[in-house]
Amino acid sequence: MNRLFGAKNTGPKPTLHSAISNTDTHVESLDVKHAKLTAELTTYQQRMSKLRDGPGKTALKQKALKILQRRKMIESQRDQLQQQSWNMEQASMMTDNLKNVMTTVDVMKDTNKSLKKQYGKIDIDKIERMQDEMQDLMEMGNDIQESMSRSYDVPEDVDEAELDAELEALGEEADYESSLGIGSREADGTPGFMVDEVAVPKFVDEPPEQGKVKEVAG
Repeated sequence: MNRLFGAKNTGPKPTLHSAISNTDTHVESLDVKHAKLTAELTTYQQRMSKLRDGPGKTALKQKALKILQRRKMIESQRDQLQQQSWNMEQASMMTDNLKNVMTTVDVMKDTNKSLKKQYGKIDIDKIERMQDEMQDLMEMGNDIQESMSRSYDVPEDVDEAELDAELEALGEEADYESSLGIGSREADGTPGFMVDEVAVPKFVDEPPEQGKVKEVAG
């Protein structure tokens, strides 16, 4: 039975890339044959150009026509095989593109599941409350900074007239001390509490005589 119908092929199935490779190899072999026939035709043409019309030239012409027919058949087969190879290349590119598309779809599905799982754990209300709390804290911080940088002005209940009077009194007191020489003596190094003791009384008209002081002592 195996001789009639053949045994079952248990080898690996041919792939599209292997079929393209085999077809290209066949095309290359046809190119070699085509080049060989073209060389033979060139030789016959050169020989016929040197002969006169007659049986010899006619015989060469018949051989040249047969070679030309074979070359035409080879050209036709080569064109068909090249078209088949191109069609298989197109199919291979479409297959590769489809594989890339399917891979992209699978990746997008996995990414979609992962995003749904991750975003499902996020509570939007909590985020909004946190944002509100952050805004309140920022406003509180601004209020604290504004309060700490506030300048202390003169109280509104203080009478400016009283301040002017007190300032004038301080000026008069400074003039009085300068008239008594207190300021100059303090500048000389005499303490303020000793100024009255050192000063000579105003009722003494002249200093005591030296002789009278000795008599009183004797």
